[in-house]
Amino acid sequence: MPVLVVAGTHSGCGKTTATLALMAALTRRGLRVQPLKAGPDYIDPGLHAAVTGRPGWNLDGWMCGPQGVRRSFARAVRAGKPHGPSSNTPRNAPDIAVIEGVMGLYDGASADEGQGSTAEVAALLDAPVLLVADVRGMSRSAAALVGGYTRFDPALRFAGVVCNRVGGPGHRDLLRGALATHCPEVPLLGLLSRYEALGLPSRHLGLAQAHELEWTALATRLADWFEAGLAAAGQSLDGLLARCAPMTSIASGTDGADGASMTSGAPAPDAPHATPDTLTTPPPAPASNSIRATRATAAHLAEGPARRVRIGIARDAAFSFLYPENLFLLEEAGAEPVFLSPLDDTELPSGLGGLLLPGGYPELHAARLAANAPMLAAVRALAAQGRPVHGECGGFMYLMRSITDTHGTRHAMTGCLPARCRMDARLRALGYREAETLHGSPFGPAGTVLRGHEFHYSHLDTAPEETPFGPVGQSRQSGQSGQSMWNLRDRNGTPLSPEGLCAGSVSGSYVHLHFGSNPAAARAFVVACAAPGDIPCP
Repeated sequence: MPVLVVAGTHSGCGKTTATLALMAALTRRGLRVQPLKAGPDYIDPGLHAAVTGRPGWNLDGWMCGPQGVRRSFARAVRAGKPHGPSSNTPRNAPDIAVIEGVMGLYDGASADEGQGSTAEVAALLDAPVLLVADVRGMSRSAAALVGGYTRFDPALRFAGVVCNRVGGPGHRDLLRGALATHCPEVPLLGLLSRYEALGLPSRHLGLAQAHELEWTALATRLADWFEAGLAAAGQSLDGLLARCAPMTSIASGTDGADGASMTSGAPAPDAPHATPDTLTTPPPAPASNSIRATRATAAHLAEGPARRVRIGIARDAAFSFLYPENLFLLEEAGAEPVFLSPLDDTELPSGLGGLLLPGGYPELHAARLAANAPMLAAVRALAAQGRPVHGECGGFMYLMRSITDTHGTRHAMTGCLPARCRMDARLRALGYREAETLHGSPFGPAGTVLRGHEFHYSHLDTAPEETPFGPVGQSRQSGQSGQSMWNLRDRNGTPLSPEGLCAGSVSGSYVHLHFGSNPAAARAFVVACAAPGDIPCP
């Protein structure tokens, strides 16, 4: 199966638009395109899915480690259905994998190494790179730009370069001449014209989500624009496909630790704590007054539940930020994901053992969420039964007492967690996170370590009648107590303030977890949902 990494010179160079256009052109050709995204982003994979009809997976070297990148790639191309671990069949197996990069080609979690970068992903998969260069206002300088990128790391292979935001015929001639003279080893595969109508709208967390756009007409415009750019450089879609490297060993290997193709390669860089390739769930903590004994022992994790456990997963316009690999690993551990809409549904599906509330944009739909009183009550009732309920970022906000929007309007939420949040005009947190549980939780015993990403504009808003939450806090208003969930460290291992909140069987955090960093946590959550009487959360 051919694979291609689409990388940019920098953020804002038109990389996402070019990637979507390439995917649209390939899909129009009748090819089944498996989209992937380097880094932790949620929005671009959603756009990819809208164009290709297949879920966009993430490849992240910092969160999951080098072996994890290979495993994620193998799982993605073998998933065989929108979500889940079933094997592919010839009918739905992808014909090509297209990986969109993150930021600039060499940008990642470190100034000295490539961890978390597009270059790291390309090197781990031995995949060729298609460089998207923004050449607006450049002629000969474009050759210096392209030459610098393509010669910076001799280990990378380049399929070629696509120049974006190209002007008229004169500009095209200058670019052709400069690149032919100074970068003859780099094929010029495309001259993409300035086409502002193709610009994708954005908001405070990035581009608009896929469901907000009309894709049929947009995909046609994107494909036309991309193929016209290929033709302007004397190229074609077939010529580009010929430069994509075939991938066989990784895609056909097993995705477990016993697969040789999954475990080969350079070790993860040294880190102050465990690396993603070696994260494990420690032995369960002993029972105490505050932490009940859990059945999620090593034996139970190995065996998994005897039957499929129905786990509710919110998925609608307000809650959509969930890594497909997390769903894959939950299913692999014995879960039956059951999707629901806190916006539109008035009750939870029957027989749920637990509930996951992903991130998203609840602040944009706060009035509707608050008005759906039956669903708010249903979530509270599930929590009252002792079933595990966990919210990430936007889902965390939904589990609080209220969300105050940017206009100062307070919207009541479920109240499962004794906290409130308020939207801010500025970004409150951004970056990779390593999270270590402070106590037993549905993800495992105290000391369980996962990795993820934090990106949000809201913050905890302490009302006068409430106490702020540190490692331990309690609301004077209701008497409901809560504990912080994690000790957090940033990408460099620097300790951050304790984060998240856990009360009863309910937990929430601003961290978007990636179960690929520690698949045992996904198994633990499924086991906890199968045994609701032993929820180890205080």
